[in-house]
Amino acid sequence: MELNIFESETHQNNRRRKKSTVWEHFTVKTDGPGCARAYCKRCQKSFAYLKHSKQSGTSHLKRHIALGICQKNKKIPCSNTDADPPKKRARAKPYIAAISFDQECCNSKIAKMIILHDYPLHIVEHQGFIDFVKALQPQFNPLSFKAIQGDCVAMYIREKQKLLKLIDGIPGRVNLTLDVWTSNQTSAYVFLRGHFIDGDWNLHHPILNVFTVPFPDSAGSLNQTVIKCLSNWHLKGRLFTLALDKFFSTETLIGNLRSLLSVNNPVILDGQFLSQNCYARVLSHLALDVLSTMRETIDKVRESVKYVKSSKSNEANFLKLRQQLQVPTTMDLVIDDKNKWDTIYHMLVAACKLKEAFVCFDAFDPDFRLTLTLDDWKQVETLCRYLNYLYDAANILTVQPYPTANLFFLEVSKLQLVLTCASLSHDPFCSRLIMPLQKKFDQYWRESCFILAVAVAMDPRYKMKFVESTFGKIFGENAEYWIRVVEDGLNELFLDYNIIEVLPFTARSDNEGDETMIKTESFDEAGFDGSLFAADDGLSDIEFYISDLTCNQQFKSELDEYLEEPLESRVQEFDVLSWWRINRLKYPTLSRLASDILCVPVSTLSADAVFDTQIRKMDNYRSSLDSLTLEALICSKDWFQYKSLPITVPNTLVKVEC
Repeated sequence: MELNIFESETHQNNRRRKKSTVWEHFTVKTDGPGCARAYCKRCQKSFAYLKHSKQSGTSHLKRHIALGICQKNKKIPCSNTDADPPKKRARAKPYIAAISFDQECCNSKIAKMIILHDYPLHIVEHQGFIDFVKALQPQFNPLSFKAIQGDCVAMYIREKQKLLKLIDGIPGRVNLTLDVWTSNQTSAYVFLRGHFIDGDWNLHHPILNVFTVPFPDSAGSLNQTVIKCLSNWHLKGRLFTLALDKFFSTETLIGNLRSLLSVNNPVILDGQFLSQNCYARVLSHLALDVLSTMRETIDKVRESVKYVKSSKSNEANFLKLRQQLQVPTTMDLVIDDKNKWDTIYHMLVAACKLKEAFVCFDAFDPDFRLTLTLDDWKQVETLCRYLNYLYDAANILTVQPYPTANLFFLEVSKLQLVLTCASLSHDPFCSRLIMPLQKKFDQYWRESCFILAVAVAMDPRYKMKFVESTFGKIFGENAEYWIRVVEDGLNELFLDYNIIEVLPFTARSDNEGDETMIKTESFDEAGFDGSLFAADDGLSDIEFYISDLTCNQQFKSELDEYLEEPLESRVQEFDVLSWWRINRLKYPTLSRLASDILCVPVSTLSADAVFDTQIRKMDNYRSSLDSLTLEALICSKDWFQYKSLPITVPNTLVKVEC
């Protein structure tokens, strides 16, 4: 009776088991009362299945087949011996649900790839690219040059609208830089970049436009194109400063550009900030000048380095000599790139560290005949000492792209002190080498020291204290006069921003705004006389406001309160923008001035071009593109790559002794 019941249950289970594919490989046999085992049809191995009417499931049976455990299910290679261990069958891949294909999304991704990595637009028509994409997705329809060109331009227009909305919403002004690239054609390419701080105190520096101008006669075209760009980006009446390479520009071009920008733009301090020289270009020209002075000696060093680096045997011999002489340096020789003056500097520094080995190398290697004299090496060391100051002054532009303006007063004033001291040196070679540099840099210092001093005054770690100390070293007995010039200028700037609070600037048409033009006396060696406006009946309310401020003896401005408060400690990685964001409610007007001043760019060059010895050249492929496509590719890449960046600044002051 018990057997009948078990057989009945077994028959019922057999009917249920037919639903699983595992039973194609197994059969069930009874193994005593109330028990059954599953036997593999191939290897006859048995597995528990039913015991006391409780089933064991089928997972272990599936593993026996699916994972290749069954020995009869394996193929034995001809080369295998009995000692070879059996190979496991690969684990079954999990099932992945089908993903719908979106051609438009793929087109957008390809356009962004081309923009980000500077791939040629024709890549979409290359057979290798088409085969690769087809292998990934057979449904993909290849694109034409025209189609991907349209996708890139459409992406640029969408991103431009986002950027325009951001610029329209910023509370302050915008600073501009002009960088010029040449080409193999009779035209140059001008990169117009904006620099501004948004309402959350994030720093932005996007390329706004890329346009072509005739080269070298580009004055008229450049002026009108810049004015058009200002209109397209809603920047009329909102421009604070403009920086450009004065070595490229003529005085006529700069004067005309300043006049044009002053139209419908309420200028600050009579528009003095509308044309600033490029800091990086100034330093590069100084470096090239001093390197040119010692060209013959530098060529000897370069050829000596090239000889050592020309073969492994020469390097081995030089290394052996270094070890014998116990030269106390771990630096290795490097060959320079003449297009980057910092690589020339690094080559000279490394060679100087190993001069003892070079002096003796001719005795160690008879083929080496490029020995420099001890006087030559002494001159190279002097050169390196002053190139190091130029390198440090320029390197700040590579550590952080477009750093805030408060950092530069420290570097520029330090360099001014060093060059002045060196030009007065009792060493004839040193004074002769540095004096031409000092004269050129002194011109840049006098043009830029005011705005740089104002910028460092907006740094709560330094304020006017550092300006006073530095001017005392640079100007000596005339320091008090120049300190007063900066103080008067800072006060007039603050007063201008108080007025802007009453008459906030807005975007205006070309025919509006003349009556509300703010006129100031020029900032020159005579300083400020406090006269802010020409007589104008339309400004009577503003004149009353100014009179109220100046006549109230008990009034203490935000600027006065800020300057009188104790200095902030110079902590590691101090973020000046975060400080002003936190204190903007305490100093509502002064914070607007600080916002515009701190984002003033001192260089027109990107970080990778700071040490260039030549003006960059547009390649032939890009020169062949139409102007809209070229602008779309360059601007979009810049917008995708460079978002707002946190500012990390050093907290140390540099002490220079004459």
